Amino acid sequence: MHARDLIGTFRPASFSSRFVGLAIVFFCYNGFCGIISVADLQKRFEVIAKAADGNVGVAVELLETKESILLNGKVQFPMQSVYKLPIGMAVLHEVDKGLLKLTQLIQVTTNDFVTKLQHSPIRDAHPLGAELSVSNLLQQMVSESDGTACDVLLRLLNGPPSVDHYLRELGLTNVVVATSEKEMGQDELAQYRNWATPEGLAGLLRMLHEGRGLSVPGREMLLRFLTETSTGPRRIRGLLPTGTRVAHKTGGSRTVNRLTRATNDAGIVTLSDGRHMAIVVFVSDSAADEVTRDAVIAKISRAAWDYWVAEPP
Repeated sequence: MHARDLIGTFRPASFSSRFVGLAIVFFCYNGFCGIISVADLQKRFEVIAKAADGNVGVAVELLETKESILLNGKVQFPMQSVYKLPIGMAVLHEVDKGLLKLTQLIQVTTNDFVTKLQHSPIRDAHPLGAELSVSNLLQQMVSESDGTACDVLLRLLNGPPSVDHYLRELGLTNVVVATSEKEMGQDELAQYRNWATPEGLAGLLRMLHEGRGLSVPGREMLLRFLTETSTGPRRIRGLLPTGTRVAHKTGGSRTVNRLTRATNDAGIVTLSDGRHMAIVVFVSDSAADEVTRDAVIAKISRAAWDYWVAEPP
């Protein structure tokens, strides 16, 4: 039995779940003894977040038990490229319905290219345009965070409102997709229109984990693309044990006048005992440098890992 499951067996039957944040439990595990609580972890998040010199939102959840810890969990944060996760789910939902095919070839023109300041391997590799499959575009959007691929897929979906409708069908009201990548590149403030609360995005990750809103093949494909993510190596996965499986989507804005409006990472981490942790960390309106912002996300991720794995850092 896992240490936290063992702890749970000693909770008094009359203990109300609404007080779990105040619960303190003394436990021993693999020779390590200590006092740990949800409140302790929340406090740890708060201490780590101070280095960001901005706003930080966190949601972590053990998906097998639904135990969760939040920091500013109901506050709206700009998602930036994290919003490609719900867009990817919406695309695969259309594939499941037979309205799109993964092998379908789509013409990508120079009019589809995002601005020069935005990330787009497709634009860089094909300056005159190209014909790419839906599956290729999906992989480029998720694993490489390609802005052009994102906008082409949004076009196939008939725009952001269709993604927003998909999210509402899933019962999510606290994740909003409203603009294209190109719009965000042309207007710095447009990114605030694509927002999520940490709690809402964690809910979407839970749905992905449980296979809600997607077929089994669609879910497996998206999780594979998320696991192959090349961006943000020093964020969620930065301080986790080597080889840890992390299916995640990053997001980030440029730094303008020493202010970075978004440095984000959200995903599903497979713990060493095989259980799964959903984690969302949003850092917004930060005056800290990139190394510090990434470290805030990495340290929060490691703190959550240690809380559920019950091992000393």
